[in-house]
Amino acid sequence: MTALTAPPGERPVLHDHWRSSASYRVRIALNLKDVAFDRAAVDLVVGEHRRHDHLELNPQGLVPVLQIDGLVLTQSLAIIEYLEETRPGPPLLPGDHAARAHVRALALAIACDLHPVSNLAVLARVEALAGAEARAAWNRDNIAHGLQAVEAMLDHRGSTGRFCHGDRPGMADCALIPQLYNAARWQVPIDHLPRLSAIADACAFHPAFTAAHPAHFNPSREAKIVRGDSS
Repeated sequence: MTALTAPPGERPVLHDHWRSSASYRVRIALNLKDVAFDRAAVDLVVGEHRRHDHLELNPQGLVPVLQIDGLVLTQSLAIIEYLEETRPGPPLLPGDHAARAHVRALALAIACDLHPVSNLAVLARVEALAGAEARAAWNRDNIAHGLQAVEAMLDHRGSTGRFCHGDRPGMADCALIPQLYNAARWQVPIDHLPRLSAIADACAFHPAFTAAHPAHFNPSREAKIVRGDSS
């Protein structure tokens, strides 16, 4: 097996870390697309993402990695786009071109702007430079400001319904819900953000979202599957 190929015709395998936001996004998307998959856990805390076998799959040393259709795919939004293109129903993007651009913008605002400065490597560097209190303050401020911007982005012509766009969950919701999980973990309130709060409520009991929740994959089994989990 090379970094760009995988055995064709086999059940998809998702290499992920249980609490990784990017992995969580892909689990939701796979569930929404009703794609059954196996999971290969990668423990970021102990550095399994830097092992030779994982680097052969993803030279960046990141998760998630999805082996599917004889391919090895990386980058969560690229994986979700691949699922959308190869398994069109149910759709994760709306049919209208302008709406599709807006949904992608919401997902990118979270995945490319908000999340990267809160990932494990960045937080570890902040703590090394300035201490644990600075790490917590950095992350809470970043999450709060990022979610405030996403709330404003949701106030957009045509952005109505129970989810980020309309009454069916899609790509933006796949990105948003893991970030709201992180907000709860870091005790960042969202009560003052009515659109985000309503979307969180809409997703809270949707089977694709509940089945993807990190609590199901926590090795210690200490997390609880409830909205507002702060484990």
